[in-house]
Amino acid sequence: MSEQDIMPVEKMIRAGFPRVAIDAFERNYRFLCSGRRSDIPEDVIEPVSKVMDYCSLPDPEQGCMGDLLEKTVVIKLNGGLGTSMGLQQAKSLLEVRDGINFLDMIARQVIAVRGKSGRRVRFLLMNSFSTSEDSLSHLAGHPELAGNDDYEILQSQVPKIDALTLGAVRHSANPQLEWCPPGHGDIFPALLSSGWLDDLLAQGVTYAFISNCDNLGATLDFKLLHEFASSGRPFLMEVTERSEADNKGGHVARMKDTERLVLRESAQCPKEDVGYFQDISRHRFFNTNNLWLRLDLLKGILDTVGGVLPLPVIVNRKTVNPRDPESLPVIQLETAMGAAIGCFEDAELVVVPRARFAPVKNTNDLFAMRSDAYVMSEDARLSLAPERNGIPPIVDLDKSYYRYIDQLNHAIPHGSPSLINCERLQVSGPVCFDGASVFSGCVKILNKGSKKALLSAGTYEDETILL
Repeated sequence: MSEQDIMPVEKMIRAGFPRVAIDAFERNYRFLCSGRRSDIPEDVIEPVSKVMDYCSLPDPEQGCMGDLLEKTVVIKLNGGLGTSMGLQQAKSLLEVRDGINFLDMIARQVIAVRGKSGRRVRFLLMNSFSTSEDSLSHLAGHPELAGNDDYEILQSQVPKIDALTLGAVRHSANPQLEWCPPGHGDIFPALLSSGWLDDLLAQGVTYAFISNCDNLGATLDFKLLHEFASSGRPFLMEVTERSEADNKGGHVARMKDTERLVLRESAQCPKEDVGYFQDISRHRFFNTNNLWLRLDLLKGILDTVGGVLPLPVIVNRKTVNPRDPESLPVIQLETAMGAAIGCFEDAELVVVPRARFAPVKNTNDLFAMRSDAYVMSEDARLSLAPERNGIPPIVDLDKSYYRYIDQLNHAIPHGSPSLINCERLQVSGPVCFDGASVFSGCVKILNKGSKKALLSAGTYEDETILL
């Protein structure tokens, strides 16, 4: 076999990846080649109706929390570059508030828990090959976070697949473009192959709280930790109520045949079932990607299945150069860690306040998060202001002018305007905002010209502004 004709699995073997990582990719690649689909039709599931409510959970006695914290590790997923916002580095290095980025806030959160409890809660950061160097360099500015301990899990890489031949892609001009991350479902084989799973268990660490770096509402919660530890369950997923803004996002359901919980993403919904999928009164809850795991029970399952959880395969069709839509069409195979809920017989859901779900997926989210609609606590937790009653403002910025972070920064040179009483803000056309502006209710701003227009400071309420 020539280098030109190398197959994807062989490429991983030659590159020297751990056997568990290769096995996980090979399973996904075989699925792709089989031509099967990972659809979850509506007639094989039923809606989830009864869910444990966070607000009804008892507050734990402080005296019992110390031992639990000693047995807990906080794991943050930090594999994304934020290319959709024009970034060339880890999205977690993006400024959120006054020179403070995601990693700064996460470091402060972990350090605050340690200071409050007097216990050394373990911390791990799952980086990708693209985010590792920059992220570790930045966190060196928080030496108290690690001390003498290592805290990195390195996510695997998998080959991009030629969409026509299903062979491994070659890109001689930039060989790094031949590889892609395997999705955050890689946390399970990465924990195993890195040795971290065995090391944590040997140190008496039993419970893991896993969440995304870009979700600053996802802090280590004592009430949830106590409930999870007391339950003896292997897996707990935090969910929240879907709103109209979430109707295209994944939801949880229950399989009729096994009664196990399942996470259904939009890509897994047959076209004829889209109406059911988007019905938020039928499928009420979505995954926040805040997960709680019993590490000893995870180890038992991984030993049983040869180290590879049978997660649904996500087939992403892209181009080999994501910045060049005319470049070679490729397939990227991924898995999602939330889908692991279907691998655990006694997995459970808990509906949490919206404050525990504050992600930044695009510049709309960042525009809102930099405003007074969100507040930062002393322990560096960013959440909706109390006046919002758990409902975030809906921001809809014209993608032609605000999609990338540099475009957003130029539009708000003095910071985001006030959104604390804003229900919806829609902006069309190029606009520069005065930081002293205040928006209330539903506001539309329209500039039909191509030249940037300045919106003067003022209070705008339930109106359409023509510039």
